Amino acid sequence: MKCPFCGFENDKVVDSRESKEADSIRRRRECLKCEKRFTTYERIDEIPYMVVKKDGRREKFDRQKVLNGLLRACEKRPVPIGKLEQIVNEAESFVIDSPERERKTSEVGELIMSKLRRHDKVAYVRFASVYLDFKDVQEFMDELKDLLKTKDIPEKNKKAN
Repeated sequence: MKCPFCGFENDKVVDSRESKEADSIRRRRECLKCEKRFTTYERIDEIPYMVVKKDGRREKFDRQKVLNGLLRACEKRPVPIGKLEQIVNEAESFVIDSPERERKTSEVGELIMSKLRRHDKVAYVRFASVYLDFKDVQEFMDELKDLLKTKDIPEKNKKAN
């Protein structure tokens, strides 16, 4: 496993744990060169789960691609990486739970946008602007107006929940 910090190819496993669902193993590793720690996940490689693109092409579901999109949308926003990982996990579970082993990208995108909308409206707008591929400024403005119409729970009530 290559160290994500320095690129060195040797490390040692410091800790291994099975996931709650027993479908993956989480490993904490330490680079033997820079001594920084990082996490890897080991999963069984089965028949791939697919997403169906707008033009009908099928593509393997890519967790990293979803995470990268979320990271770009949440850049300089107060959204914890753990929350992004949770959204990616939910999107992956949504695809996995499909009886046909595939979902439309529109369905996956809607799920991700609904989760983002609850956590950070700016990140939601950023993600939606790329995902929804607005044709003109009016479509973008309509989405913003819809976002502004939704009522937020006042901050003091959030703490009570």
